[in-house]
Amino acid sequence: MEFFDREYTAKQAYGRLFQYVKRYKIRMLIGLLAGFTTAMSWMPLFQIIQPMLKHVQKTETREASVVETAKEAEPKHGGGFSLKSMIKRDASDAQLDRRDLPGWFEKADALAHKWFGFTLLDEKGNMTGELLVLALFVVPLVMLVWLGSMYLNQYCLRWAGTKVVQDLRTDLFTHLQKQGLQFFSKTDVGQVMSRCTSDPQQIEHVIARTVADMCRAPFEILVAGGFVIYFALKHNMVPTLVMMGIGFPLVFLPVIAIGVKVRRWAKTSMQRISFIASKMHENLTCIRVVKAYHTENLECEKYRDVNRYYVKSALKAIRLELLMQPVVEALGVCMIFIFVLYCFFTKLALYDIVPLIAPLLVAYKPLRQLSKVQSQIERGRAALARIFSLMDVDMSLPEKENPVRKQTFEDHIRFEDVQFRYDPEGDLTIKGATFEIPRGKVVAVVGGTGSGKTTLANLLARFYDPSGGCVTIDGIDLRDLDIADLRRLVGVVTQETVLFNDTVENNIAYGTDGATFEQVVAAAKLANAHDFIVSHPEGYARVVGEKGFALSGGERQRVAIARAILKNPPILVLDEATSALDTVTERLVQDAINKLMANRTTFCIAHRLSTIRNADLILVMEKGSIIERGTHDELYAKNGVYRRLCDMQGME
Repeated sequence: MEFFDREYTAKQAYGRLFQYVKRYKIRMLIGLLAGFTTAMSWMPLFQIIQPMLKHVQKTETREASVVETAKEAEPKHGGGFSLKSMIKRDASDAQLDRRDLPGWFEKADALAHKWFGFTLLDEKGNMTGELLVLALFVVPLVMLVWLGSMYLNQYCLRWAGTKVVQDLRTDLFTHLQKQGLQFFSKTDVGQVMSRCTSDPQQIEHVIARTVADMCRAPFEILVAGGFVIYFALKHNMVPTLVMMGIGFPLVFLPVIAIGVKVRRWAKTSMQRISFIASKMHENLTCIRVVKAYHTENLECEKYRDVNRYYVKSALKAIRLELLMQPVVEALGVCMIFIFVLYCFFTKLALYDIVPLIAPLLVAYKPLRQLSKVQSQIERGRAALARIFSLMDVDMSLPEKENPVRKQTFEDHIRFEDVQFRYDPEGDLTIKGATFEIPRGKVVAVVGGTGSGKTTLANLLARFYDPSGGCVTIDGIDLRDLDIADLRRLVGVVTQETVLFNDTVENNIAYGTDGATFEQVVAAAKLANAHDFIVSHPEGYARVVGEKGFALSGGERQRVAIARAILKNPPILVLDEATSALDTVTERLVQDAINKLMANRTTFCIAHRLSTIRNADLILVMEKGSIIERGTHDELYAKNGVYRRLCDMQGME
């Protein structure tokens, strides 16, 4: 788990999800109505079951009356009740009564007589042959409505689900862009990526399929259950209705119990699959090191271990989820069996039983779908908890409601007793740093690894805010400035130059709106990058690859310098921009840097002291404190830490 993870109740999680869903309420409403229509299309079939069975039984009774009379005359051997007697019970009860027919049937009979000249019932109440002809048209029409409404139900809801996931991913990405560097220093990028890609997919499944089932299945169950209640009350079968009312809720008890465990293991499996994404991201990012040390087999074994770790929890969730369906089916079969026995011993006729059982059989599939819905809802809740936990953490740099707007840099930058720690409970990384950078001057900072050089640069660029003291530009605290204005005033070139997987032209123009191709070329020439760019057949249209790996280190650095030249900031931060280059490339890059530094205020960090020999002020840092300051000649003459650093690099 990440440091920001928290639990959300179902109401909290799905309440927030509803805020996304309601943006597409029209499609959702259409899907809901389509689900209702799908369920209601069963009603005409339920209503006609008993009259049809009575008609069939009446016909069979007439044809078999002679045979039955003869058999009844024979002496009986043994007594008791049989299923056959249940079917044949009281033939007079099997006479078709118009009151058994649904209201729409008589209207259909009248329309058939008016429009086509035939009736569906004769004078004695018997169904005529024309009913069969009508059924050939009515049943396909009902099925067409059923299929069409089901398609509309699923399409509208899947469309809405896809749109909601699109919005979730966009909001997650936007939220991440607002976070400060402190957030990314405390989180695993691979796991964050998993939350932004895999977890929303679970939500799409919940909305697109689960909600589709929820918008249809409950209505189908409601229609089936409503008809059972109506039929039982109409035919004085209240005890039967009470028995069904007691037994029916038993189906949902195991669904609820198993669903809780499914949510717990689903959340665990989603956490573990993020480890897979994290491991994949780490490996591909560091692939050069893996190749250099020939550790491919070791990395594969690590990946297999992480994969097995995930599969173990995933299979546990799958076992629990798959257990729901057979449990529901077993309980359903048992309930139907008990119901049949009940009908047998209470001597209910077949045409009284079938109208009760048929709706239950129709409701069986929706019940099975709802058993899956419960597990999917729990999975979705686990995914929503991970998504909203990420969206609720806020480690962005605060910006004042009415920040100070500043378009130009006029006088000086000042660090006033600045202190900083990365962890609120940790040690100070910067201890009481105080110095000034006048406009147009070059201030350099040197020191060993971990001395705090890069932290000072990050504070000047306002990637972090100081824990104590303040950094000001022209007397204005950086925390009071408009961040967009600050970013325009300060340009940064770092040692580890990262380019986007895009063309050279777009990488140079990145961050400078409206830059023309001619301006891009001019910046590349000043950065000594134009020659190597045009030497390639694709020129400025060349794609530099992931993180610019298609270019050499010096080429990447010069593209980054060209980007800074095009941006043309008045304040420049150089963080060891030449420390990883060979001598020839360093000269090209240093020449480009000198052009970049012209007429700019520069804060420069360097390991190679020769690059900052002409700085107006050099700060020497050790363990977060500034221990020496002055020009190169002044510091060298002091015979202190700076002198030792110079001697180690063969400088005088």
